[in-house]
Amino acid sequence: MICIPPPNVTGSLHLGHALTASIQDSLTRWHRMRGETTLFNPGCDHAGIATQVVVEKKLAKERGISRHDLGRDTFVDEVWKWKNEKGDRIYHQLRRMGGSYDWDRVCFTMDPKLSRAVEESFIRLHNEGIIYRSIRLVNWSCKLNSAISDIEVDKKELTGRTLLSVPNYDEKIEFGVLVSFAYPVADSDEQIVVATTRVETMLGDTAIAVHPNDERYKHLHGKFVVHPFRNERLPIVADEFVDMEFGTGAVKITPAHDQNDYEIGMRCKLPFLNIFTDDGVVNEQGGQFKGMKRFHARTAVLDALKEKGLYRETKDNPMVVPTCSRSKDIIEPLMKPQWYVDCGKMAKEAIEAVKKGDLKIIPKIHEKTWYHWLENIKPWCISRQLWWGHRIPAYFISSDDDSIPKGSEDDNKYWISGHNVDEVKEKASTRFGVPKEKIVLKQDEDVLDTWYSSALFPFSIFGWPDQTDDLKTFYPGTLLETGHDILFFWVARMVFFGQKLMEKLPFGEVYLHAMVRDAHGRKMSKTLGNVIDPIDVIEGISLEVPKCSPFHRDFFSYCGCSQGLHQMLEKGNLDPREIEKAKAGQKQDFPDGIPECGTDALRFALCAYTSQGRAINLDVGRVVGYRHFCNKLWNAMKFSLRAFGPEFKPNSTEELSGKESLVDQWILSRLSATVSTVNAGFHDYDFSAVTSILYNFWLYELCDVYLECLKPVLKDADKESLAASLNVLYTCLDTGLRLLHPFMPFVTEELYQRIPRRRPDCPPSICVTPYPENTALSNSQLEEDFSFVQDVVKTTRNVRQDYLTPRARPHVYYVCSAPPVAKLLQRFELALTTLGYAEEIHCLVDEKAPPGCAVATVEDKCEVHLLIKGLVDVDREIQKLEAKKEKVSAKLQKLNEAISARDYLTKVPENVRQGNDEKIQLNQTELENIVKAIERFQLMQKE
Repeated sequence: MICIPPPNVTGSLHLGHALTASIQDSLTRWHRMRGETTLFNPGCDHAGIATQVVVEKKLAKERGISRHDLGRDTFVDEVWKWKNEKGDRIYHQLRRMGGSYDWDRVCFTMDPKLSRAVEESFIRLHNEGIIYRSIRLVNWSCKLNSAISDIEVDKKELTGRTLLSVPNYDEKIEFGVLVSFAYPVADSDEQIVVATTRVETMLGDTAIAVHPNDERYKHLHGKFVVHPFRNERLPIVADEFVDMEFGTGAVKITPAHDQNDYEIGMRCKLPFLNIFTDDGVVNEQGGQFKGMKRFHARTAVLDALKEKGLYRETKDNPMVVPTCSRSKDIIEPLMKPQWYVDCGKMAKEAIEAVKKGDLKIIPKIHEKTWYHWLENIKPWCISRQLWWGHRIPAYFISSDDDSIPKGSEDDNKYWISGHNVDEVKEKASTRFGVPKEKIVLKQDEDVLDTWYSSALFPFSIFGWPDQTDDLKTFYPGTLLETGHDILFFWVARMVFFGQKLMEKLPFGEVYLHAMVRDAHGRKMSKTLGNVIDPIDVIEGISLEVPKCSPFHRDFFSYCGCSQGLHQMLEKGNLDPREIEKAKAGQKQDFPDGIPECGTDALRFALCAYTSQGRAINLDVGRVVGYRHFCNKLWNAMKFSLRAFGPEFKPNSTEELSGKESLVDQWILSRLSATVSTVNAGFHDYDFSAVTSILYNFWLYELCDVYLECLKPVLKDADKESLAASLNVLYTCLDTGLRLLHPFMPFVTEELYQRIPRRRPDCPPSICVTPYPENTALSNSQLEEDFSFVQDVVKTTRNVRQDYLTPRARPHVYYVCSAPPVAKLLQRFELALTTLGYAEEIHCLVDEKAPPGCAVATVEDKCEVHLLIKGLVDVDREIQKLEAKKEKVSAKLQKLNEAISARDYLTKVPENVRQGNDEKIQLNQTELENIVKAIERFQLMQKE
């Protein structure tokens, strides 16, 4: 049982999702073909922030209104309308990717079944105190007016002073600088200089911190500085967090707007002063700066410090700027009352599950990350200030007649959760001892973090909290497969809730694949214009819309081909200022667009890339190569069907007749090895090894060797030998297609339908045909012998390429070091003649080949002599070799002059000297070979 990591309903899948789908479906198909009951459950995430942003933009663009103009209920109706009209593109893409999902079970995280599970889990965990309300620092987006999760924060690295675009600002804002200014020490002439990257936050400073061991400031411990704008005294506190070596060793503390300062503020019991509204405007705490936008206040505060003579300097400062991935806003840490999950105990149980081996994380290198995150876990903020999502089923309790004392909204005592109003009033009546009719309820306006409902996905899709048959059958699942970037945000939280609410791990294994990047190793980003839609690789896409007649434009539009890569950029939400840069990147990577590759080639390529570790640098050119591989499969099948003829019927079993040739036996041995390696690779999630051996078997062993060796058999073999070879060929095709099917579902099904069946009761489709298991056809000695034969063939072909035209068929003489070698080659006479394109072969021991041969050595066991006399123009070959000799001699002379220079050993780096030595050796060897070749041709002239 595998459940899909539910993609966001908002948009389209990219190649990272395509990798996930390819791996998951390949595993599902493999298990299904092995006769196991399989469930590959599709689903989609409601994507709270992303979806709300999309619909809000749509309303503003098309109707010029905001969600506030509509009101909550009407706006949510608009989101549902958008979802029902536009939200199925992802499912279309998943179908095109060949995913064998159970589409009757498709789930959406806002479906009633899943919403009920979300509500039930919240109530249970709130009743236990695991979910609670608290005021803490959160990642706040002023543009969205909501807290966001850590995974929705992009960290933009700056090397120094940089101007960035910020939503709701016409001008660009300066970042990447460190501003130093002084605080006057109270009742003294001294000053303490501090430095900050966000000078506007000094309006919320409530202390100055120094290291307790810093001798420069020990005399100031317990004293105060004076805030220049609030005229308040701020304590000078000692805290070991302060780095004495950084800056002046004194740090301004703004507990309500910085995570590190928050920790110091808690330890030192400092006041927490919030200076910004939810919109990022300075509030009444900002005094003379009230009403200014936060980054306008940055400039105003700096000017005011200069006027007071407290400004010291501004200098470049490499730093990381946190931005909201959805709105591109600069994150502002704010103190907000929010709902939290206490993850401490659940995290310990999740750590123990991995240490005991109950939960396996593959590859094991990710276990370190698992332990690091969970050992240092903090409460999980689960509330979001949105309208789209699962509204929190918690109510604030009060009364009209003060029979219930007024409470603060951050006081957990006044919050009660329940499935409905009556249930909550019943609980409130019991808690506060007042009649239900006196109780006033106000439901929390917030919704739950999208990751919360996703964390319940492994069991909410089966109807939990009801104990359904599906839940009993399919929970826990077998495997969770996803990218390593959401190991904490999704995987860990599914483990938390599975162990807590189901008392069972949601799966036994977690396989984490690498992240897909572009061919240059860059993270895929809309800004860079390097995000690739898998459909564009499957169908192909031009760089620009092709110029054509109105009729053809309408036709292309009907077929869904009316967009080029450039037009897709313009159609998206990309900042117009970034579009031209993105277009330039597209033109560099895809000057002729992306050629049509098909689903099978894309799936195979993605799975083949999984050996690259933490990042996959996807080159579309490699996908094109696998499209050519699909063509090779097709051509191999066409050849085989012609060889079979209309009357061919394969043996009802795979038993051998005894008439199989050595090459027949060799290909069956290689097939057996392929079956063994493929099954082992699937067990170990080594998709790179599986795809590699399948590619090698089909291309280099079956097509390049066996089919070539089969051609003379089809012409001249006796009936029994021919029948034996055709059955071997059928076994290779049938088994090879089944081996490939999990990765290439479309082409394998198409080709499988074209070959006859062994028995009438064979399954109708390849997807439910048994997967090949290990066979007893392995013959290691035969493979070793044939490997030597292939080396001989390779050497023969190399000599041919040097001297002969492709159509020439020379006599080949193999001068062997010992009789066993000659006997071995004689056993494979037909293969050597066919693969070496020879007229005839001769195996010699203690005999010389006739004069007029080109010679090459195969190890120390055999010399290959191609009789080229009469097949080449000797005079012309000598002229070509003499010209080549001159070039190589000139290179060698130049290198020798270089190394003979007086200061060569002292001035030339060692790695360069080593390179020159290697070049000299290579050129000397090449020159010797040319001289020998000239001598052989000169000998032919005399003869």
